[in-house]
Amino acid sequence: MNVSPQNIEQTTEQKIIEAAQAEFMTKGYDGARTTVIAAKAGVTHAMFHYYFRTKEKIFEKIISQKMELLTSLIKESIASTNLPLEEKLRHIIDRHIDFIADNPELPGFLMREVFGNSERLNLVRSKIENVAPLLIANLQSELDNGYQEGRYRKIDARMLLIDIISLNVFAFMAAPLVNVVLSGFMDDKKTFSEHRKNENFDTIIRKIKA
Repeated sequence: MNVSPQNIEQTTEQKIIEAAQAEFMTKGYDGARTTVIAAKAGVTHAMFHYYFRTKEKIFEKIISQKMELLTSLIKESIASTNLPLEEKLRHIIDRHIDFIADNPELPGFLMREVFGNSERLNLVRSKIENVAPLLIANLQSELDNGYQEGRYRKIDARMLLIDIISLNVFAFMAAPLVNVVLSGFMDDKKTFSEHRKNENFDTIIRKIKA
């Protein structure tokens, strides 16, 4: 089967990105080396520079990709306006936990490498600042309607999202300690994720119900 030059280029670029992601997640920005990234990707150092030029460029590329995935999750949640609020919250929690389970090192990585750097933080902000307010406004409207009908408590949608993010992220950030304390409870990641989805959804619904 013939492989087009474009497909070869995309494959090479993706291999470099995957190798760089592993290097950054384990060693941080300062500890990562482009020579190691190139070797892990199976390309020459010159080939690495052909695609990305500098360590900063590929670092920004990885951050952008992760934020685009998160943005797509937010957009899906906004698009599900025809769903009842409780189903929408289930969708948000499920998709967010799937995202964190697929990227378990990402929260810690963002805390260490991004949030303390104004330029990198601005990159993250630029990716989500146009969609997050829409999700918050949508949730607030439904929460207010439910409050007026006596179904929900008076809830600030911003605080609700902070609760969801905190519940979803903590276990994965603290996984090494949690798994030791709970005797390997998180070893089966798929089963743990499904349990976590149900627990977090139940917690959030108990919070909003009148």
